[in-house]
Amino acid sequence: MRAEHVGENSTMDVYDVNEQDVEVNEACEEGETTDDEEEGTFLFQGETDPITFVEEDNASELQPYQRLEQMQNDYEILAAKKRCTLDREICEIPAKRFRQEEFLGASFEEIMETINFGMKKRSTKSKQRGRKKGSKNKVNPEVTQKLGDATLHYAHGHFEEAICALKEVIRLAPNLSAPYHQLGLIYKAMNDRKKALNFYMIAAHLTPRDASLWKLLVTWSIELGDKKQANYCLGKAIAADPEDIDLQFQRASLFVELGEHQKAADSYEQISHLYPDNIEVLRIATQLYQKCGQNKRAVCILEDHLRNHNHIGDPVLSLVDLLASILMESDAYDKVLDHIEHAQKIHSAGKEITLSLIIKAGICHVHLRQLEKAEAFFSALQPEHASVHPQLIMDVADSLMTVGQYGSALKYYMMLEGEGDKYNGYLHLKIARCCVSLKKRVQAIEYYYKAIQKLNDGIDARLTLSSLLLEEEREDEAISVLSPPIGSESTLAPSSDESKSWWHSGRIKVKLSQIYKAKGSCEAFVDVIFPVIRETLFLESVQQKVKPKKRLSRNVLSERIKVLDDHQTGGVFHGFRPVASSADLSKASRAKKLLGRKDAIKEAKRAAALADGIDWESDDSDEESPRLFLEPPLPDLVKDEEHHLLILDLCKSLSSLQRYWEALDIINLCLKVECNTFSVGMKEELRTLGARITYNLADPANGWDCVRYLVSQRPYSFAAWSCYYKALSRFGNRCSKHNKFLHSMRTKHKDSVPPILISGHQFTMISQHQAAAREYLEAYRLMPDDPLVNLCAGTALINLALGHRLQNKHQTVLQGLSFLQNNARLCKDNQESLFNIARAYHHVGLVTLAAIFYEKVLAITQNDFPIPKLPDENQDTNTKSRGHCDLRREAAYNLHLIYKKSGASDLARQILKQYVVF
Repeated sequence: MRAEHVGENSTMDVYDVNEQDVEVNEACEEGETTDDEEEGTFLFQGETDPITFVEEDNASELQPYQRLEQMQNDYEILAAKKRCTLDREICEIPAKRFRQEEFLGASFEEIMETINFGMKKRSTKSKQRGRKKGSKNKVNPEVTQKLGDATLHYAHGHFEEAICALKEVIRLAPNLSAPYHQLGLIYKAMNDRKKALNFYMIAAHLTPRDASLWKLLVTWSIELGDKKQANYCLGKAIAADPEDIDLQFQRASLFVELGEHQKAADSYEQISHLYPDNIEVLRIATQLYQKCGQNKRAVCILEDHLRNHNHIGDPVLSLVDLLASILMESDAYDKVLDHIEHAQKIHSAGKEITLSLIIKAGICHVHLRQLEKAEAFFSALQPEHASVHPQLIMDVADSLMTVGQYGSALKYYMMLEGEGDKYNGYLHLKIARCCVSLKKRVQAIEYYYKAIQKLNDGIDARLTLSSLLLEEEREDEAISVLSPPIGSESTLAPSSDESKSWWHSGRIKVKLSQIYKAKGSCEAFVDVIFPVIRETLFLESVQQKVKPKKRLSRNVLSERIKVLDDHQTGGVFHGFRPVASSADLSKASRAKKLLGRKDAIKEAKRAAALADGIDWESDDSDEESPRLFLEPPLPDLVKDEEHHLLILDLCKSLSSLQRYWEALDIINLCLKVECNTFSVGMKEELRTLGARITYNLADPANGWDCVRYLVSQRPYSFAAWSCYYKALSRFGNRCSKHNKFLHSMRTKHKDSVPPILISGHQFTMISQHQAAAREYLEAYRLMPDDPLVNLCAGTALINLALGHRLQNKHQTVLQGLSFLQNNARLCKDNQESLFNIARAYHHVGLVTLAAIFYEKVLAITQNDFPIPKLPDENQDTNTKSRGHCDLRREAAYNLHLIYKKSGASDLARQILKQYVVF
């Protein structure tokens, strides 16, 4: 079938078989290589079934053209290997020639004649492209007969019979394009466009020089929306008809639609070489190269064109303008001036170059610090140009501000102020920045206010404006500028769109919190900055542990699976095993298993959705893109030392406001962050603060690590162990599980007194006075002159003496009293030590001695202080706090009990009236 017979209503003459088809079919039957094969002609070989290839297309993940292309590539690789083997054998023959001629007496030509005897001699002459004489007569008669039958069936509309006949033809001669072409016509008439396209695709591959068929496939692919297939067919069509410039334009535009800007740029550059006078094509190619980041390539193209075209007109001047823009991006200002000067010299009729080039020349002089020359060029700008060429004025002002000429830049910005609404606040923002640099603070504030009213994301502008207002001592206005609009702040989490608003910015909240902190508004400071810091620390602690797992897409997994054998019977690639390493085969095996698991999960989701009556749609977005992490509000929080101080201030403020759980939450999050993020001093201060907060909590479990770390670092510090014991006492009866840590500390630091005392206190609390006395005596051995150790040892021995199992009770009581006397000596007989002795005598029944010491206590006046309240306790401001340092009331009460029991009621009443009743 000839290419010009392609059409919707066309028929095929059975005897008009393409000569190329006959040559290809004969070559396959005789084992020869044709010219078309050398040019990349597609051929079916072996057990490949073309019909199965088309009908099982839906079972393959590749498009038909991709499978055909891959098959053609595999065939070319095998052909190349065969040619290499043959060439290598021929090259080895001359090496043996001398030896064979010497011993056998035969020449090289005689040897080759002997080798080729009985075989068809391969012609070394290039085959002519004309019709072979008698080629039609070599077609299999059976094939000719069946092609005729198929044509008749097709002409009468008997499509099923025609299809059966053509399939039989394909079985007999699989490399003839005519049956595939006619099958395409039949399926098109049957409105099965998919199969029609597939058969046309095979026919086109068997006749690669048939440009009209490739063009038809391009049209169909575009209509079906398959741009990649259309691009493939365009490449084949251009190879078949290189002179068709429309095809090259179409492929270039298709590359742009596919997002392949590099290939599109190359295509447009090739077209520009064919049509050098088409300025628009050259402009598009240059812009595409610039979009790909290949500015040097874009510059070379433009310079080559300008070098070869000396006549400068308005179209070419636009290329000079484009070249100047590209060179200015790379700071090549000298080259820009050279090109503009050259354009000015050869411009016809002495015309002035365009205003855009004049301004660009002035901007180049600005960057070269030649301000006087620049002003000469800028004089071409007039106020009336503000409405015609506003971008040129903006470029001039921006260049001047870049080099620090704020006064001159402000002059040009003010030329555009009349139409400032068109710039959405950016013009007013630039004017404000110039005013700040010129120390015009009041004007800068005015323009910043105008700018933030228009800017959607005016974070930097608001921060700068708030700083200017603070310098003017206008704190309330600064707070108003940084505060969210009324009704925009909610207690709920912001939506994705709302979270992008300026008032949710971490930088805004930090600045606002600093203002509140400077004003002394501790609660407002905490309310603003706490959510930001907590969210940032949480994201940092989570994301540093969880690394994004690289997820391979389904396409990548499918490509890996191709390494394995293709077990599809009748497929195009049947019988070909790609050469691959063991590592690639292992990857392919894993990919196959992973795809199976994904398909199983997808099928389970689909079944569950259908069971619930939900329309299920596959969503593979999680497979195609890696897992994304949220951006923290303050990305530099854990890296900036200034922000570290902000964290400390927040924790201290939370503690002062009795918001202990929130303060401890911040501390724990900071400690979870990487060790090298915060300094050692910073973490030490955080742990110390966390330990102090812990013993104020009803349940100190969350801060227990801070307390343990504190005593681990300071095992001999009474203050650290005091904090530990306060937190431990909060556990009540649950403190037994912490004895392991206490025991380990005692084992590691045997000469540390505080853990020994804590053990003694724990035994005392459970009334095991013998064990408590043993611990206190061990502490006394290490610190005999400590008042607390003597007091604890004395009380433990007295309590032990009152037990029922002890035999030497009197001796134990005397030992206990001696420790209390030693305590009084060390405390210089202060009120507290005398009261303890009196209480001990009273406890063991020696009331006479107890009365004597109670009277000594009443004779001592002690300065009294209010009872300190824990931070988590309610402060009663209406009730005057009574003191606890003066023990005369307690001594008087105990003394009155002694008097009352002895019968001296009047004396007891007098003691109460004098010291207790007010």
